[in-house]
Amino acid sequence: MTTEPAEQRIQVMDTTLRDGEQTPDISYTPQEKLQLARLLLSEVKVDRIEIAQVKVSEGEASAARRITNWARKQGWIERVEILGLADGTASVDWIASARGKVLNLLTKGSEAHCRGQLSVTPKTHRERVANTIAYARRRRMKVNAYLEDWSSGVQQSYDYVFAMVQCLREAGVERVYLADTLGIFSPHQTQRYVELMTSTWPDVHFEFHAHNDYGLATANCLVAVEAGARGVHTSVNGMGERAGNTRLAEVVAALHDQTRFRTDADESRLRTVSSMVESFSGKDMPGNTPIVGRDVFTQTAGIHADGDVKGELYHSRLAPERFGRRRRYALGKLSGKASLNQNLKDLGIELADGDRDLVLRRIVELGDKKHTVVPEDLPYIIADVLQTPPEQRVRVESYTVNVSTGSLPSAEVSVAFQGQVSEARAQGDGGYDAFMNALKKAVRKFGIQVPRLADYRVRIPPGGRTAALVETVITWQGDDEGTFKTMGVDSDQMGAAVIASEKMLNRVAGEGPGRRQRSD
Repeated sequence: MTTEPAEQRIQVMDTTLRDGEQTPDISYTPQEKLQLARLLLSEVKVDRIEIAQVKVSEGEASAARRITNWARKQGWIERVEILGLADGTASVDWIASARGKVLNLLTKGSEAHCRGQLSVTPKTHRERVANTIAYARRRRMKVNAYLEDWSSGVQQSYDYVFAMVQCLREAGVERVYLADTLGIFSPHQTQRYVELMTSTWPDVHFEFHAHNDYGLATANCLVAVEAGARGVHTSVNGMGERAGNTRLAEVVAALHDQTRFRTDADESRLRTVSSMVESFSGKDMPGNTPIVGRDVFTQTAGIHADGDVKGELYHSRLAPERFGRRRRYALGKLSGKASLNQNLKDLGIELADGDRDLVLRRIVELGDKKHTVVPEDLPYIIADVLQTPPEQRVRVESYTVNVSTGSLPSAEVSVAFQGQVSEARAQGDGGYDAFMNALKKAVRKFGIQVPRLADYRVRIPPGGRTAALVETVITWQGDDEGTFKTMGVDSDQMGAAVIASEKMLNRVAGEGPGRRQRSD
């Protein structure tokens, strides 16, 4: 009988505030950095954060001091890390002035980088590394070390990597960071070379730092921990240069569901920190981004909603409740009764079968116009449908409205009534005024008198979406001083006004001369 391996803890070091800030056009203010640091450590509960790089700017120093001052009060100063260079005393002194306690020392993980970028021999570089670590330890700092470009170095110059790791061990670093700096590794290569490191030095705490150039960062992190890495590095929303770093939300969820490993990260706060980074950075996140994207827990196809009703057939371990979210059922041309029923249930609305069918038909019509109806739109659609006469005696068959700079708005309209069609064109002071002038001309042939417009109001559902449905409510006043209202709902403001006007025509045509009722 075999037993499953015991769960193991994997540390998460998030570098949104350092490596993530290398995203093009991104620069956080000190206050923004502090807010993100608080959220990552206090609520998301990542193990550690990397907040800055030495000697970048006074703003970087100011942000670092704010964060370290706060972290010291919380007793978390050793969870805050700062990137420094093998420059003897300069980087260590900079971190000390920022009241930091942990140096993440950038060392060259490949001989090509050592000789080509630093223009020194491997021996000279190791001596500088050892001297910097010794000085940091004298100043009572903890030291971790990046092996920059390790993924190239371990393949092309293993003797160089071996000598560097030996140097770091002897100098007393806490952790060694294996960096796939250019994002070149496949999962197979990651497994092979991380295993080489962890089997050669089983006593060393290795962590894996991935980049996402091939879209493989999350997969590489999973195999890295299987190969013995004790931690992974992440960035919120995958922020970072080029294709970015490992996405925090993806790797946390994947580790929890696809491996025996666990982290201390609070999944319910991943969406919150993702939204904050999106807001501070100004970098919009695609709606289909795994775990935290706007659309990832939204079912659009009616068959999926039906399957959920009949036994959660389209659910998986990625339950939205885990991440502080809820499942939504989008409404559009692919919707079925199950999608509509789910949304009506959430809104606490009950409709008769016939009315529900009419609402669904209207949703599909809007879907054909490439409009996706969200739950906030639904009350408007219901009100519109329930106020639509069961028989449309008068129908606006088509209309065109032209509004442009330097010319008077104009409109053309075609109206059908009792088997006859009347067309007219007119100009007006605005688009809708031109439409109404043309409409009056067209229905004059049918003996229909258009009442005077008394009030015209437009609104959209809460949320401020530019793609929201538009509800237009028009108040009409007839010759007998009675008033009544008609409503139109559409994805276009003019379309909504035309629908409301068409309802007015049907009411007037149905009443006949002198039969309009007062309704104010």
